[in-house]
Amino acid sequence: MMTSRGGSSIATALVWAATGLQLLSHGESRPNTSPYYGSKVGTFKSFEHKVKGEVFAVDETTLFIKGFTYDGTAPDAYFWVGNTQRPSPEGYIVPYPEDYAGRDPPILGRFHMADVILKLPQGKKVRDIQWLAVWCRRFTVNFGDVYIPPNLDVPKARVLPEFRRLAHGLRSGNISVLDAKTFYIPNLHYDGAGPDAYFWVGNGTEPSPLGIKVPNEVGSLEPLRGYQGEDIEIQLPGNLTVYDIDWLAVWCVQYRHNFGHVNIPKDLDVPPALGQTKITTSSTPATDIVGFSMSNCREMLDERLQVQWEIMGDYVMIALSARIREDQYMAFGLSGDNGRATMVGGDIVVAYMDSDNHTYHAVDYYMSSTAQCDGSGGVCPDARIGGRNDVITEKGDRRNGVTTVVYRRLLQTNEPIMDRPIPARGEVSVIAAIGPLNSRKEANAHAIPDKTTDDMRIDFSVHHDHNCPSSLYDLAPEENVVPWKPKIISMENVFSARIGPTGGKKGYTPITGHPSWGISWWINDLMIPEIYVERGQTYTFFVEGGNDHTNQARYHPFYITDSSEGGFGQRTEAEQKRQRVFAGVNYDAEGYPYPTAAGRYCEWTHTTIDMSSESETFEDFFKTLRLSCVQGEPAVLNWTVAPETPDLLYYQCYTHTNLGWKIHVVDPGKSIKSIRKSSSASTLSSLTSSTATIIVLLIPVLLSVLTR
Repeated sequence: MMTSRGGSSIATALVWAATGLQLLSHGESRPNTSPYYGSKVGTFKSFEHKVKGEVFAVDETTLFIKGFTYDGTAPDAYFWVGNTQRPSPEGYIVPYPEDYAGRDPPILGRFHMADVILKLPQGKKVRDIQWLAVWCRRFTVNFGDVYIPPNLDVPKARVLPEFRRLAHGLRSGNISVLDAKTFYIPNLHYDGAGPDAYFWVGNGTEPSPLGIKVPNEVGSLEPLRGYQGEDIEIQLPGNLTVYDIDWLAVWCVQYRHNFGHVNIPKDLDVPPALGQTKITTSSTPATDIVGFSMSNCREMLDERLQVQWEIMGDYVMIALSARIREDQYMAFGLSGDNGRATMVGGDIVVAYMDSDNHTYHAVDYYMSSTAQCDGSGGVCPDARIGGRNDVITEKGDRRNGVTTVVYRRLLQTNEPIMDRPIPARGEVSVIAAIGPLNSRKEANAHAIPDKTTDDMRIDFSVHHDHNCPSSLYDLAPEENVVPWKPKIISMENVFSARIGPTGGKKGYTPITGHPSWGISWWINDLMIPEIYVERGQTYTFFVEGGNDHTNQARYHPFYITDSSEGGFGQRTEAEQKRQRVFAGVNYDAEGYPYPTAAGRYCEWTHTTIDMSSESETFEDFFKTLRLSCVQGEPAVLNWTVAPETPDLLYYQCYTHTNLGWKIHVVDPGKSIKSIRKSSSASTLSSLTSSTATIIVLLIPVLLSVLTR
């Protein structure tokens, strides 16, 4: 037998013909004769103006007044709360209504036996106040008050596990019971292929045909459509409450098939359903967050990235704002080491605007290393390496060159490796960065100045920790940066292929239009030059991209492909079939591909710091670098260009995307004519000289290879 708070139980066999809902028997519940409004705070003690009403704590941030009465004749009266021993001018206003128009909260008018929901402002909680009063600011007079009992047991939302994953790709994030009638289901996936599937609730240990349909997020009882990572909110129909049911499922009525469910605990103490719950979901129309603010704000990168936050129950609500391009992301989270800024081991959220459809996203990431994500490690979304996205995107905004994304995350998730707990009290080291998105809408490497390097700490439980000097929206836009001219190599048959930097805002990304990971291929000591080759000729590449496959940051096999992104090794089998490979990849006896050209690791590194922004030309930038190589030999890749080879190919990295650039394939004798007229004779001369030097250095290696 179950007892409900103001709701009905699944007790008798009912058929709701008008709505198509079926409610089938499962024993009786004891009816509750008094409606449930939350934890009783007390009754207003009236001093003047006929103030009356019973006060309840609905949840941690909401009060409900049943039967509120006030004559409305005072000139400057408001709902007023505070933390002093008795009502005083040291309190502050609780606006009513909450979504008032204008700059100042409205003065209270006349009320007669009204039901009033009060939302405490600025992230305040019931435990932060000692009283609620009707107070006149002009005359500093208390018209009536009620005191908050110490140790008041306040109802709060309950977080349940995710849907069990049984059929049709059903999965979700942790499901929340927001109040006695409302479920919040984040990151819902379902293929929509069930012919007669619905949200379904009932009694017993497992879902069964004895259940009841629950309308979807828009109140419809049509069979469920497909969902692709959406956040939705559904409400139980009629007088049904969460106290009346044992499970919530996605169920196919026609075939009596359970696609997945979550059980409802018996010990729920959630808020009553009074209309106080307001959650932004994927089905909620986007709202402008102009002027969005929380009481806490830190500037993580000077005049470029700010974070605002508030703890709300079991969650922390966070707003990230950054001056970034539409193809960039912003990242914020917990450092890999407490006490210093460490990327490896960091638990971060990557937030961005998808410019293709103008939607906003916040994604849970774990950083096992500083390498690009290859599907098994690196800087990866949790969901891509076997975890789950425990972040719930609330809303977003972009204007004046600034992107803002608001999201929330549980303080404690159930992923012990990929998610670190956020302390409810006390400081913790945090990190932040901005950088480019790749074609998967995943984070690529940021430039060195675009991340935090000092140990920055935040106590997420505090209020009014505000050191942001101004809004990013009010700053002047940044000046445009002129990229370097692309380099060209022609009439060469021998190449060195090494790793080097990407040149910041003047290099890889503005030249190629692709995001970079912070490293790129350097051919003949030039950053991503365009190479011209002739059909029928044989070309030799001495590859020094690293051959330690246990270290993703130093494993970059070289290959030639028709893909402008590369990364053949991290593609699915279907994606690999759509990509043509011309050199650098073989297949084993079982048909699995493997790279053939890796070699020792050589990298052009910064002598001091990245000087790309201060270097007017590439040649100036090159002077600020030094070459660092590990012991070993380069790999040798010989490529004979077939007559049928397409006109445009790319040299790329087998394990990572967007490291290389173009190879132009021309007919014999035409390569020099294909070079753009803007290329100067001096540039060609320097390239030839550089290549000659490389050949001299590699003569011992060539002889060694040829005599084996």
